[in-house]
Amino acid sequence: MSVDLPKPIADYVEANARLDIDGMLKPFLPDAVFIDNGKHFEGQSAIRQLFEEEVIPVKAIFVPDAVREEGGDVVVEGPAHGDFPGSPLRFTYRFTLVHGAIKTLETTV
Repeated sequence: MSVDLPKPIADYVEANARLDIDGMLKPFLPDAVFIDNGKHFEGQSAIRQLFEEEVIPVKAIFVPDAVREEGGDVVVEGPAHGDFPGSPLRFTYRFTLVHGAIKTLETTV
């Protein structure tokens, strides 16, 4: 990882690099929301299902190369690569952090 990320985001990215679902979930609050290209997943069980069905099977790994603060959120950009059409694709991840954890994560291509 070549960018300096807040700890919960760095923990998520590092766990994603290992395709470790439990590690990916750990930085999320229990009632967190993950918005994946407009689809909402609320709570850790729904987010776990998203990871199990859409991240792990295609080995999607996000590699951040830019970070900035915007409107109180942390915006992280970079390519994601894996076994999916168009790989690698450039993504923008918008994190809302609350009390040192991820409250909301919105991803867009």
